[in-house]
Amino acid sequence: MTENPTIFGKILRGEIPADIVYEDEFCLAFRDIAPQAPQHIVLIPRKRIATLSDAAEDDQPLLGHLLVATTKIANELGLVDDGYRVVINNGHNAGQEVFHLHLHILAGRRFDWPPG
Repeated sequence: MTENPTIFGKILRGEIPADIVYEDEFCLAFRDIAPQAPQHIVLIPRKRIATLSDAAEDDQPLLGHLLVATTKIANELGLVDDGYRVVINNGHNAGQEVFHLHLHILAGRRFDWPPG
């Protein structure tokens, strides 16, 4: 794995503990330490891509894998029947705080539209 100075890199290397709910060879999912909903899971690829905008053409299989993993996680945690929201923040103005691509899986309450 290439050097990843972010908190997510530290979680991937086991330097910081996390409440892991799912993992496979391409990604890792864990409970957010500052949840914005009763269920708040963060899903990260093992490969560091700083932002969604930094994803390259050859990242397409990984990006698709993240969405399939989201579905697996939602099913395993029983989130499907009541619904869940998947969020990717891209850049500072969108609220991205950790510059390692990640998906937020939020559930357990009603979400309004538009968000924010």
